[in-house]
Amino acid sequence: MKHTDERPSAPALPTREPVRLVDRHGRRVGHSSFTAPDPARLVELHRAMLIGRRFNQQAGTLARQGRLAVYPSSTGQEAAQVGGVLALSDRDWLFPTYRDSVALVAHGVDPVQTLTLFRGDWHCGYDPHRYRCAPQCTPLATNASHAVGLTYAARRKGRDVAALAMMGDGATSEGDAHEAYNFAAVWNTPVVFLVQNNHWAISVPLRQQTAAPTLAHKAVGYGMKGYHVDGNDAAAVHAVVSHALAEARAGGGPALVEAVTYRVDAHTNADAPQRYRDPAEVEHWKERDPLIRSERLIRDEGLIGDAEETERVLAAFGAEADGIADTVRERLAGEDELDPRSLFTDVYATVPPLLEQERAALADELREV
Repeated sequence: MKHTDERPSAPALPTREPVRLVDRHGRRVGHSSFTAPDPARLVELHRAMLIGRRFNQQAGTLARQGRLAVYPSSTGQEAAQVGGVLALSDRDWLFPTYRDSVALVAHGVDPVQTLTLFRGDWHCGYDPHRYRCAPQCTPLATNASHAVGLTYAARRKGRDVAALAMMGDGATSEGDAHEAYNFAAVWNTPVVFLVQNNHWAISVPLRQQTAAPTLAHKAVGYGMKGYHVDGNDAAAVHAVVSHALAEARAGGGPALVEAVTYRVDAHTNADAPQRYRDPAEVEHWKERDPLIRSERLIRDEGLIGDAEETERVLAAFGAEADGIADTVRERLAGEDELDPRSLFTDVYATVPPLLEQERAALADELREV
C-alpha cells in the first residue's frame, strides 16, 4: 500500500533578531536576505505615515468631542500598517481590523468613509469591492479566515489574487487565528498574516499570553514561513511583506509576518493605560518613533534632493496631511446624526418579540433624553 502521508520539509525558524534595514537613528542596516526599497518608495512610505499620524490625531479629537463613538488609535504603528499595505498589488485584497484605519487610508479608502464604523453606523462606509478591502473586523482574528476563504475561492477560479490579513498580538491567541493559519497552510492559499505586535492586548502584556520565542515562531507549527521584523522600520516591513506576498502569489504558500511595534496611545479613547503600563515604557518607544527615523534617513541621504528641496517637499507633505485632517473634520461636521433606532432595521423581515421589546425600551429612553 502506498504511503500518502508524506509531509513537506519544515520551514526555517524565524530569527530572534528582527529584520531591520533602517535603525532608529535613520541609518541603513545591511541584511543578508532583504534590501530597502528604492528612494522613491522610501519617500512615499514617509508621506503615507505622516498622513496616517495626522489622521490618527484628528480621529482621536473627534472621538473626544463625541463625533465618533470610539476610536482605536494606531499612533506609533504607522510603519507596520503603511509598510504592509503599500506592498499590495492592484489585484490583492486587504483584510483589516478595527485598529487599521491608517492602513485603509494608505490603501486609498476615503478617510471619512474609513471612520463610518466608529460613528456607530450599521455599515462599514465604503464599497469593499471597489477598494478590494474587507470591512474592518472588530471580533479578533475573524478577518483571517475571511482572507483564507477569499483567496482559496479565487485560486480555484484561476485568479491571481493574494491577501494581507492584519491582526494584533492578542488576536494570535484566538481560536479563529489557529483555524485560519491551519486552513491557509493546508490549502496553500496566498495569504500573508501581518501581526502587529504592539505589546498589549488592551491591558494584557504579551508575556502573559504567550511563551513563544516570537509570534513569528508560531508559523512553523502550521507549516508556514515566519518572519520577525522591526515594525517601526517601514523599509523593513515593506521589504518583508513584499517578499512574502510574492512568494505566496507564486504558489509558495502563506506566511506570518510579526512586526514588532508599540501602541503609544490608549487602547481606545475609553481606556486608561496609566493603570497598567509604566510611562517609562512609552517614552522608550517614543524614542523609536517610525516617523523620526524615516525623516532622518530622507534628510541624511538627500533622498528628495538638496536641503532646500527637502524642506519644501516635507512641508508640502505636512500641509497635505493637515488638509486631509481638515477635510475629515468638516465633512463629518456636515454628516447627519445617526438614528439609534436603525439598529433594529434591515435585519429581520419580521422583528422577533424580544427585539420589539428592546426597540420600544430604546424609544422610551430616547424620548427622555
